[in-house]
Amino acid sequence: MIFADILSATILFAVPLLLVAMGGMSSERSGIINIALEGIMIIGALCGCLFLRYTDDMGFGANAPQLYMLLAILIAGIAGLLFSMLLAFASIRLKADQTIGGTALNMMAPALAVIVTWAAQGQAQTTILIPKWIRISQESLGMQPGTDFLSRMFFKSLYLTTPIAFLLLIAVIVFMYKTKTGLRLRACGEHPQAADSVGINVYRMRYLGVAISGFLGGIGGLAFTVAAGSGFQSSVAGYGFLALAVMIFGNWKPLNILGASLFFALFKIIGSYAGSIPFLPKFEGIKSSEYIYLMLPYIVTMIVLILTSKKSRAPKAEGVPYDKGGR
Repeated sequence: MIFADILSATILFAVPLLLVAMGGMSSERSGIINIALEGIMIIGALCGCLFLRYTDDMGFGANAPQLYMLLAILIAGIAGLLFSMLLAFASIRLKADQTIGGTALNMMAPALAVIVTWAAQGQAQTTILIPKWIRISQESLGMQPGTDFLSRMFFKSLYLTTPIAFLLLIAVIVFMYKTKTGLRLRACGEHPQAADSVGINVYRMRYLGVAISGFLGGIGGLAFTVAAGSGFQSSVAGYGFLALAVMIFGNWKPLNILGASLFFALFKIIGSYAGSIPFLPKFEGIKSSEYIYLMLPYIVTMIVLILTSKKSRAPKAEGVPYDKGGR
């Protein structure tokens, strides 16, 4: 049954990568580089987890767990959206360097999260514990609990963030490729001057792209915290940067990003389950050998980017501030 557990955990950890990488794609498709995904994830996770903790303390959540989990997802998304507007304002209105602006937000987010966590829970209380009732079990769906392969794969670590993520994947695909607004947004990332010449408001489209990025990134932060299972600790363990690699490997396309998310999540889980997989070498003679497999997803990330970066095709106008008068 170890393989069922690996598949279950792979899907669980692929969800935050999928959401955050799609968020980065939405922003960059509009022409704004969003390096701040890490910080957006932290802020989204902070607000979502505080809401879950509050509902648990008040005794609300256990009565309607998935309703309050849905509200937590919405709160995380809105918090990420509002935080991302700082990047949008600096990049679009002030025409600041997008990479520096994103880096500043990444530095600010964990410090802000620690301050808010201490204010909400008391000094030195740095972990916001997540209630256990948010998990979707077979019993909560009125089903008989099972231990077969499918039951372990789908229900061992099932949270509302997983079906929500796949619904959002469909929504992003439809929006990007089947709507006029999605076409206009993509045009602003490829040739904003041409888009402006036919009456498209480039600034508005770029604000929209960053807003979508913030919303998805905030939900992704909560999804990562739920997947990690140890509560929110003012960090998302570099998952925002890993999501950027997933986005590049996925070539800024939603379905490719889905495949890349599963690929990278699989290596993360292999690193975590390495001691339980019989055919993997144990490195028993090496000191601190347990860290070798924990490094695996990040090593794979670097190798994949080295091999595929030349074939990647980023939006042509990403990172370039748009000047309406500079045609």
